[in-house]
Order: sequence, then structure tokens, then C-alpha cells
Amino acid sequence: MFLLRCLVAAAAVTGSSFAQQAQTPAGDAPVKVVVVKGLSGVKDNTGGTLAIGDGSMHFAHEGIKSDLATRSIEDVVTGDDSQRVIRGTAGTLSWFAPYGAGRFLALFRTKLDTVTIKYRDADGGLHGAIFTMPVGQAAVIKKDLLAQGAQTTVPEGEAKSAATTPDSKEKQ
Repeated sequence: MFLLRCLVAAAAVTGSSFAQQAQTPAGDAPVKVVVVKGLSGVKDNTGGTLAIGDGSMHFAHEGIKSDLATRSIEDVVTGDDSQRVIRGTAGTLSWFAPYGAGRFLALFRTKLDTVTIKYRDADGGLHGAIFTMPVGQAAVIKKDLLAQGAQTTVPEGEAKSAATTPDSKEKQ
């Protein structure tokens, strides 16, 4: 009976926290992201917050801040990906576990969204940056960037239709 009560209480707490997360729109508040690579002045795999407004994209992590004018962004591409649940040293060492246990652990993955941008710096140099974030945030960030003046080579409508229709080569 005690176990049942604990499970019901845990389900209630978990359900309410998911409901609160779903109600928070990403456009109003900064989004927690990881800069995988490419943002000038920021080390690779740095976690922080990304906010879009006032014609620029603001990334902040503790003392590190990076601002990028949205007009300098030439391309914004979104995607979805997954990553291993057990990462780092423990994830690497798990490959040496006996009886294929390491490979089994590698099957456990979490989903995430990606945003890749191509931008020009003040001197005209071409750069790129890759961000990862929780599922469902990439489309909102892309929409906000486009509203602030960024450009894209793949409009949202074309991206969805290209993903659902097979190539003409496959039809033949």
C-alpha cells in the first residue's frame, strides 16, 4: 500500500512538472542550449542560455556572453537528433563491459533538437555554429530568428514537405 501511494505521488509531481514545462513558451524566456561548435568566443560543448530579441541572438554562460546580430545570419537549419544517455568517461568505459553490456547501454538514447546557423562576422568572414536543445525548441528559435531578420535556405513549409515526400529518384 505504501508503495502504491509513493507511485501515485511521484506520478502527480511528474505530471505537474511536465505540464508547467509545456506551458512555458520558448519565445518569451531564454532557452537552455549547448553550443556544440562554432560560436566565436565560446568553447565547444558549453551549456548556457539562448535568447533572441532586439535584432540579435544572445548566448550567455556564467561570465561568457556572445551577441550576434540576426541580420548577419545567412542560414538557419533545424534538425532532430539523439545522444547517448551515459556519456563521458563512464560511457567510453562501458564499451569494455563483458558480454556486450556496453553496446547494450549505448542503445539508451535521449532525443534533442539542433539548430545550425551560418553567419558572417564584422570582417565578412563566414562562420557556422551548432546548438542542441530540448525537443520542440528548435522550430521556435528558428521562427524567432527569421522574425528578427535572419535568412534561411529551407523555409519551414518546404522542410516539412521534403521530409514527408519521397525523392523523385525513388519513384522511378
